[in-house]
Amino acid sequence: MRLLKLTFNTTGSALFVLDIALVLVIWPLTLWIGRPGSLSFSQEPFDIRLLAYPAGVLLVLYAMGLYRRDALLEPRKTATRIPLVVGMGGCLAILISVGLGLLAPDTLGWYGGRDQAMLFGLATAALTAAALTARIGFSFLLHLRVLRRRLLVVGAGERAYDLLRMLTKEGSNLHYDIVFLQEPAMGEIDPRLAAEAGVKILMQAETGMLEAARLIRADEIVVAPDDRRGMDLQRLLDCKKAGFPVVQYLTFIEAEIRRIDIKRLELGWLVFSDGFTFSAIDRFLKRAFDLCVSSIVLLMTAPLLVAGMIAIRSEGPGSVFYRQERVTRDNKVFWIMKLRTMRMDAEAGGAVWAATRDNRITKVGNFLRRARIDELPQLINILKGEMSFVGPRPERPVFVAELAQHIPLYNERHMVKAGLTGWAQVNYPYGASIDDARSKLSYDLYYVKNFSILFDFVILLQTLREVLWPSGVR
Repeated sequence: MRLLKLTFNTTGSALFVLDIALVLVIWPLTLWIGRPGSLSFSQEPFDIRLLAYPAGVLLVLYAMGLYRRDALLEPRKTATRIPLVVGMGGCLAILISVGLGLLAPDTLGWYGGRDQAMLFGLATAALTAAALTARIGFSFLLHLRVLRRRLLVVGAGERAYDLLRMLTKEGSNLHYDIVFLQEPAMGEIDPRLAAEAGVKILMQAETGMLEAARLIRADEIVVAPDDRRGMDLQRLLDCKKAGFPVVQYLTFIEAEIRRIDIKRLELGWLVFSDGFTFSAIDRFLKRAFDLCVSSIVLLMTAPLLVAGMIAIRSEGPGSVFYRQERVTRDNKVFWIMKLRTMRMDAEAGGAVWAATRDNRITKVGNFLRRARIDELPQLINILKGEMSFVGPRPERPVFVAELAQHIPLYNERHMVKAGLTGWAQVNYPYGASIDDARSKLSYDLYYVKNFSILFDFVILLQTLREVLWPSGVR
């Protein structure tokens, strides 16, 4: 269940379930109608490779971000990507099928090129139709507001307004029915909240808390007053006993938008909530994960790395590699390796933030950055144990010192090793300012607090989307 919360948002989970349901219906039917010779579902024993196509397609649909909020808000743009994504899933299924065939040739036999082509064609057509049908049905459900979520928010001050704003921009659901419950002891009503169109604010003196929860059939009660000293905890307990889940503002935000609200962060909440625990087995599994993944990726991308080195050398004299001090776990400093993408004199005047259109970047360097090829030498840092494959972005010591002075808890991100990719990298566009660093820290703290190997795998999958459809590179 915890992995599900980390992997899908509530609305995305509903679409994922719909995809699975349609695939379970359409794929067996397609194989039965197509009858691709020895690949029929009716054969004995059952050939497990037939499951590689639906599994591969569902995996790539997730990896390419088609269950994310932004994809759900742009159904037409998403629909144009589905055939390509399904094709990628089919290619993955072929690799899985070939691998299984090599591992157990006596049991599974061998698929010929004709069989593979037939399966790929059937899978592409059928699973594309299934994915498109699922999204048409999903759009209909959204139009009917079947997937809306009903919230009773206790409080109507600045914190409640921040909650509304974040849910509108980043919420797990696309539709919320929110009612705010306020009483004078909790502070003043935020005028911005009162001015919002369609916002409903009830006064607790007129409508009791339990009565309000029953009136709106609340799915959850979020406690978000500006001043909690005026709250009646007995009323919250009555609601909880009546079956209405009661959750604190910070806990709700963490679960709903999958980051931590830095603006209203309370140390007491961090201390008493779950997370920030790393057992010896966690460290061992993460290191094993790093070694396996980085070794495989380095072998697969070696030709790209060599081509990048040749391109840099052909552009002019200078070092092919670029080494720079960065900070990793426990604030240790190490030398990160990258392919050089800037002029040799790029920082003759000292360290500076990267810019959107940085004139220090060479023509070859611009391509290498957009293709993420310049990052590949960091795999060597991972193999050496200086970095992890997944973790907070490694920053320079001079910037870490500056950011730690302006942003509380900034150094807590160094509880884990710096990473080649990370939760902030796949959720927030590249930023180069203190405000950007503060926003990225909200994702980094979420990652550190909720660390697990399965979470690392989820982030690794989502990195594929950033590589193929990058939102911005500097």
